[in-house]
Amino acid sequence: MNKNKIHIQDIDEDDSRYDGVLFDEDVQKKIAHNVKGIIGLLGEDPEREGLIKTPGRVARAFRYLTKGYLEDAKELLNNAIFEEHYDEMVIVKEIDFYSLCEHHMLPFYGKCHVAYIPNGKIVGLSKIPRIVDMYARRLQVQERMTREIGDMLNEVLEPKGVAVVTEAHHLCMMMRGVEKQNSVATASCMLGRFKSDDKTRTEFLKLIGK
Repeated sequence: MNKNKIHIQDIDEDDSRYDGVLFDEDVQKKIAHNVKGIIGLLGEDPEREGLIKTPGRVARAFRYLTKGYLEDAKELLNNAIFEEHYDEMVIVKEIDFYSLCEHHMLPFYGKCHVAYIPNGKIVGLSKIPRIVDMYARRLQVQERMTREIGDMLNEVLEPKGVAVVTEAHHLCMMMRGVEKQNSVATASCMLGRFKSDDKTRTEFLKLIGK
C-alpha cells in the first residue's frame, strides 16, 4: 500500500473549515500530504486507525494557528477608530495569546499588555486583542511580535505614545534544549512618550503590575 497516498478522510473533515475559518482546499491537501510523510519518517504507520485522519487534522490546526497571514490589521480596525478628545493613558492588559515559534514550530504563549496615549483618536477596545491575535497567529519570535503590535497601533492611531509588553512561556525551552519549566520571557516595545518620558513609562509598568 502506498503510504504517501492521501485518503479523502484525511482532508475533507469539516470541508476545510476550522473554527469558522475557511481555507484553500488545495493548500489543505498539500499540508496533509507532507504531514503524512513526516509521520512515516518518524517510524509510525500513517495508515494505522489512530493516525489515518491525523494529517487532515494537523493541516487544519496549523492553518488556524497561522491564520494571521490571512488577516489585515487595517481591515480589522475598519470603522473602529473614532475622534475623541481624550489624552490620558488607555490600557488593555492581560490579553491571552498563543503563537508558534518560527525556529521549532512549537508553541509559546502568555499575556500581552497594551497601552496608548490618544492624540485625537481612539480605537474600539475589542480591536486591540484582535490585533494581538493577528500577529500571534503567525510563525513568530516574541520580540518581533511585540514590535509589530506596537508599530501597527502607532501607525493607525498616530498617538502620543504606545507601549506593549509581552510575557511568554516557550515550549521550545520547556520540552527540549535547556528544559527549563518555569522560565518566562519578557519583551517590550516603547514608542513616543513611553520611550522618552520616564514618568509615563513607570506609570504604565506600575499599572500592569510590573
